[in-house]
Order: sequence, then structure tokens, then C-alpha cells
Amino acid sequence: MTAHLYPLANGLSTDHPVPGLPFVDDSHIPLDEGPEAIEAVGRNKGDGMWGRCDPNRGDGGWRAFTTDPLDNSVGWSVRYHPDHGRTVLLMRDGATSSLHSTWDGGQLLFRAGGYWWDGTTWYRPGQIWDPVTQDYEPRKARAAVTVSAADMLDGRADPGRAYIGKVLTFDTEASALENWGDHLALWAARHQERDGALPLDTCVVDLASPELTGAQLIGVPEMAELGGITASTLRAYISRDNSEVPQPQATVGGRDQWARAVADDWVEARRRSYDGVRATMSAGDRHKLSRGAAEVRDRYAADFHDTLWGRPDVRKRWILRARNEDSVREISDALAWNVASSLDRVLPTHLLGNTIENAVLHDFADAIDLDGQVQARPKKRARKSDWLHLWVSRPVAEMLDWFVRHHPQSAHHYIGEITREAHTRWQIPAEDTLYTLRQAVALDGKLSQEDTESFFALLTPPAKND
Repeated sequence: MTAHLYPLANGLSTDHPVPGLPFVDDSHIPLDEGPEAIEAVGRNKGDGMWGRCDPNRGDGGWRAFTTDPLDNSVGWSVRYHPDHGRTVLLMRDGATSSLHSTWDGGQLLFRAGGYWWDGTTWYRPGQIWDPVTQDYEPRKARAAVTVSAADMLDGRADPGRAYIGKVLTFDTEASALENWGDHLALWAARHQERDGALPLDTCVVDLASPELTGAQLIGVPEMAELGGITASTLRAYISRDNSEVPQPQATVGGRDQWARAVADDWVEARRRSYDGVRATMSAGDRHKLSRGAAEVRDRYAADFHDTLWGRPDVRKRWILRARNEDSVREISDALAWNVASSLDRVLPTHLLGNTIENAVLHDFADAIDLDGQVQARPKKRARKSDWLHLWVSRPVAEMLDWFVRHHPQSAHHYIGEITREAHTRWQIPAEDTLYTLRQAVALDGKLSQEDTESFFALLTPPAKND
């Protein structure tokens, strides 16, 4: 998975400063000229440079990024919203495209280790994958309040103790600023000088939520315990910047701290992950097999034991003088025959046959739906050239080929069922169905051309006598 994204600095022209990060002069980037101008700074300008821009159709905004022309090791990422202004961030150049993809949605800005804001509501870091929407489920942060620049400014801040950095002298390894309030005051003064600048009370800096109070933060030991792993394992994940572990919401005394709500989401995400599914469906034995695989192992273990020990003619070969290559080969062949002759016990042919039949008919239905003239054609059709273009998707074709190679008798039966059903539903001539299936197997399967032709010749309807 992609590593977590950490901005290096705020662009001076941002409307939404990230707490703790310095401000860097971005006046050499045409931020006021639109996304295409930002993209053009780096796109096709030389080795190690790139730029891109895309609209965000849902909110009427856009996003763009470019390699910095003065220092190609860093780049600028910009997210613009017509009502909420823009976020301008200095990133490591390799991270700009990843952030660009992350911004392809309602996320306007991120705070507190992945909490995000859509202009109205704050959400926790996305961790729970929804297979229906093919996106992370948005989960609202509890009682979250937006903290603006106006909220954070106070009379104690001194802009004179702050500075605006330059790209060429910027230290990408610098730690967070301790006197960030002074830097915020300097940014605010420059911000208010801009024409059409957002009011400071609409410039989002941070959020406050009961989820993020000290009492709700936990460290590595508690986080690991919730996740059912050791603290050392969690630290190893973190050291590798494994993005399956959420970003910490705070660092206290040099130690990472997570909101309990974020940790609970992480635990749920782990349970729903492939590893979680495997653990849930495990047989619970030393081999860590799934329950079905363990059943296959146990069945063949019993069969092999019966062959190797239960048959006197085989058992006698365990004596030392009978242990030779020919004897071992005979026993190996017997065990292999046991497996090959019992494939139906691993994958029942009646289940596989019905599944393939329905998959092929589903692909045919898709082809028919896409054929705009199907309703206008007469019910009786002549040759395949007069019929619409049928197809079988590659995975289905490969499975059909496997079926034919391993269970030819059953495959013969179910292909006949497909031919009959296609004719009943859509009046597709049998030769057209068989031609489509034969081509699919020939293109995507492992059968030789000769075997393919021979097998399908046995499916061709007999010629009718006049």
C-alpha cells in the first residue's frame, strides 16, 4: 500500500495553514493563473519534472501539482474549492501525485493524522473499505468543531520572530516549529494583503473533538493489544511506514498517540482485511489452512495412509531392500492417481458446471444488451454473420477450458445446456453458441487446436434428414 503522506511546509498563499509547519514563499508558482498554468510549470520540462491538473466535478473545484522548478526534489500540491479557497502545500516531489489522487473526492484538507474536512463536516481517517462503493466509508468525527486562523491568533504572537522560507534553502528534515503562533501571525498579515483573500475566520487551521482529547489518546502498547498483535510487531509496521496502520493523531513526549476511535476503526479494518478473512476462516491448526483446504488435506492424508500402510503389497516395500527408485515411483504414481481420479471431491463437477453455465449466459446477456439492433431483428436468424457479436470474458473462458480438460464428460453436458438455454432465451443458433465457446477456449485456454476442434465437433448438432 501507499505510504502515508506528510507535507513539508505551507505555501505562503495557502488559505488553510497546517499547524506546526513553516511557511515557504510560493510566488514563483502561478497559483492565481489556474490549474493549467500550475501544471505547465513542470509538465514535460525536463528529467525529474512533472505536473498535472484535474477538475473536481463534485464541487466545481480543481487540484493540481508540479515539480518545483528551482528544486526538483520538492513539489507543490494545490487543492482549490470555489467557496473554501485553496490549500497550497510543499511536498517531497514523489508524494505530489499520491496526494493528487487522494484529493480526488470531497477531501479539502487533512489534519490530526488523517482527519479530513469536506467544507462542512469532519471525518475520521478512511480505513473501512466499502466493496459496494469501492471507497472508504466516511465516518464522522464526534462533535468536531472547526478551528479557524482567527481562533488561534492572539496578542502574544510576534510576527517579528517568524520568517518566510525559501525553496532553495529549505531544510526538508527540519522539525515542527515551536513558535508556530508567531509564524501564523506573519502569514495572517501577508494573507490579508492579498486581493480577495478569505476572511481569517473561514481559514481552517485545525479541528477540536472529544475524540482527540488527551483522555482518548492511546499509545503503542494499547494500540497493539486492541489489534491482537505485539507492541514490537506494531513498531515494526510503523518503522516500515505501513499505511495499514493509521497515522498517529499526536506525538506526546516523542511517543505516537492514536485516538481510540481511530484505533477501533483500525481493528475493524484488520478484521475485514484479507488477513482477517483468512484468520476467521482458518481451520485453526498448525498449517494455518482454510477449513476447506484442511478437509482436503485430511481426506487425502487418510487415503494415502490407507494406500501406504493398509495395503500389504505396498507396506512390504518399507523394508530396507525394497527401498529403491522404481518402488518409490510406483507408490508415487499410485498416490498421484488417487488425487487425479478424485478431483470431483475437491471441486464438485455439478457445482462447477452450473456456475460456468450461468457465467457464460451472463456474458451473452451483456453482449445482447449492448447490441442496439437486437429488438429490430427477426427471431429466426441464419448464420453467425447475421447474429450479434457474442463473447465470453477471459476468466470464464479459462475456467471453461479447465473444465473441458479435467472433466470432459461433464463439460460436454453443460455446454449442451448452454446451447439449449441460449436458443430458448434469445433464439441463438447452436452453431453460433458453439463457435463463440470454441473461439474463447482456443484464445484463452490451454487445449491444443486439434483437441479443441475434436471436442467441439462432438457437440455439433447432428445433421437433419429431409
